Amino acid sequence: MNTKSDIGIVGLATMGRNLALNFLDHDQRVSVWNLEPELTDTFEAEHDQNGLVCTSSLAQLIESLAEPRRILLMIQAGDPVDQVLGELKELLSKDDIVIDGGNTLFHDTRRRQASLEDAGIHFVGMGVSGGESGARYGPSLMFGGSENAWDNLKDQLSAIAAKSDLGDCAARMGPDGAGHFVKMIHNGIEYGDMQVIAESYDLLSRGLGLSAGEINDIFGDWNQGPLQSYLIEISAAVMAKKDTITDKALVDLVLDAAEQKGTGRWTVQTALDLGVPIPTIAAAVDARSISSRKIERQAAAEHLPSVADAAIDINSDTIGRALLAAKLCAYAQGMQLIKAGSERYDWNINLADPARVWTGGCIIRAKLLSDIINAVSELPDLDNLLIAPSITDMIKETMPALREVIQTASRSGIPTPAFSASLAWYDAIRSDRLPQNLTQAQRDAFGAHTYKRIDDTETPVHTEWLK
Repeated sequence: MNTKSDIGIVGLATMGRNLALNFLDHDQRVSVWNLEPELTDTFEAEHDQNGLVCTSSLAQLIESLAEPRRILLMIQAGDPVDQVLGELKELLSKDDIVIDGGNTLFHDTRRRQASLEDAGIHFVGMGVSGGESGARYGPSLMFGGSENAWDNLKDQLSAIAAKSDLGDCAARMGPDGAGHFVKMIHNGIEYGDMQVIAESYDLLSRGLGLSAGEINDIFGDWNQGPLQSYLIEISAAVMAKKDTITDKALVDLVLDAAEQKGTGRWTVQTALDLGVPIPTIAAAVDARSISSRKIERQAAAEHLPSVADAAIDINSDTIGRALLAAKLCAYAQGMQLIKAGSERYDWNINLADPARVWTGGCIIRAKLLSDIINAVSELPDLDNLLIAPSITDMIKETMPALREVIQTASRSGIPTPAFSASLAWYDAIRSDRLPQNLTQAQRDAFGAHTYKRIDDTETPVHTEWLK
């Protein structure tokens, strides 16, 4: 009888442990190894079962695997991945497959793929979304690697992936760094989505004076309609949670200083490199940075004037419609960035694929993804998601609310950076003429950078503006 394992997992922190158990649940024989042996010992003691092989070295892990060997790395991104790959390269053979399932910058994935390709080893960069629960019971998997590697792994990965009405939430995005690129954009959209929800909460709480319990009811109602999503669902749950010590709403006792691990910044940096504006997502990254400066904000609050009364005169329905408009802007910006990256790196990503695998398991799963999938399927070369007819109809219905909310929030001194960035982006992309004619004239005036005339858009010209 063949006792070789179907897959090996390196790294037994939360995600690695739960993915191992997920594979075991789907009749896969799994070998595991962790640099710190105590984690391996604990995992073995807690989950000793048929099909699980706990090893004490990388060499032993490799020896335990069926060929072609399949190894999933669930370790800290950066140097640790390069160190493990250096060891694996000496142990693996042609046609073996190494998968990096961490949050890795796609440039690193492309470099590693090229390095291992020379040895005939397939390297895969795979985005894994869904957190602890997703890893255990069904994540969204964004695969980046060769077609041969995907053919070899497709059944295994589809088995453990989340399921939605559209099927298994696992798909090949494209070669080399495509999977990690799509996962990065997923996280960028996640930043934007979380921020516009937070701004909605601020308007409901500080602006309308509602309690966490009342906001829980509103979020619950929102989750029954077009705003239905995992993030709205958990936001309602957060509002309902009571502190066991004070019996107050626990969310009201949480320090207002958000942390970030870097994927949001990577998204913004990549957008700058590719020349794609993503202001909703950028505003969300900035908002977290501002929030982390708690001491500075407290000092400024003592010296800078504020609006006397922060109360607002709009209702929760208007805020909900504004939220949907801003969410659409965040998704549209993300999809535009995926398209630009696909073109720059020759990945040939089908934009319907990321949206489809996001319908289950991942953090940004939402009802509106069905509309997005339909839009990009009908118009695959679409440059801007918002001009797809079905999406345009949604924007027409919700954009007036976004304008009203921003105006009201501004008068009341309640910051809405992502809401405001969404509206500014929308107004800019729908403007036939922008004031950058002055910008280009200024550049020519001080630096002789030249400009082009509207009656001759091909020929650069220079004018002596200051004489």
